[in-house]
Amino acid sequence: MEPIARIQLGKQGISDNFIETLKFCFKNHKNVKVSVLKSAGRDRQKIKEYSEEILEKLGKNYTAKIVGFTIAVKRWRKNLR
Repeated sequence: MEPIARIQLGKQGISDNFIETLKFCFKNHKNVKVSVLKSAGRDRQKIKEYSEEILEKLGKNYTAKIVGFTIAVKRWRKNLR
């Protein structure tokens, strides 16, 4: 079983470098957990906006689920949309 990759989202927010790091994690893993740090803003609405922005920048083969202050992003083989 593949381990789950973990990265942190900090005060710089979702930058191009963050997206490139996320894409690199998906080369070896199907699941990545993104921990939202206090400096990035920890209210539910902000975390939901981060989740939607991540999915928009990654593309169609990804889904996300919010659990607490963590965004679980999953890559699918087939197109979902």
